[in-house]
Amino acid sequence: MVDRKIEILVGMFVALGLGALFLLAMQVSNLSQIQEHGTYRVTAYFDNIGGLKVRAPVTASGVRVGRVAEIGYDRSTFRARVVLALGTQYDFFPVDTSASIYTAGLLGEQYIALDPGAEEETLKDGSVIQYTQSAMILEQLIGRFLVELTSKK
Repeated sequence: MVDRKIEILVGMFVALGLGALFLLAMQVSNLSQIQEHGTYRVTAYFDNIGGLKVRAPVTASGVRVGRVAEIGYDRSTFRARVVLALGTQYDFFPVDTSASIYTAGLLGEQYIALDPGAEEETLKDGSVIQYTQSAMILEQLIGRFLVELTSKK
């Protein structure tokens, strides 16, 4: 009888551990909050998106205002095309808003940060963000540092 109770407790402990791992995996993979309704889409073009992925957060002042909906390559401009799905409750961003790619956390998750401009006209569905800043690539920074270091000798 005592052995049976211990087996049940061990089983419950293992089940709770698996549940906790599942929740952690959902949190890390950004699949825990799936909401595609109530959005409008804007496009931004970047020279380099680094490791940016679809469903990456889009923030403004640290507040999540949307997600990356699509990533593609534009053959006419030779740049990465990123479509952002912004919540309709955030329909007040000026047309001169800038978008930058940053890295957050220890896992190196990349996200897009919006910096509002000062124009009166606002972004609409289908608008293009004109001012963008690409991702900082560690290999490029190290390469620049080494080139400058060797050129000083």
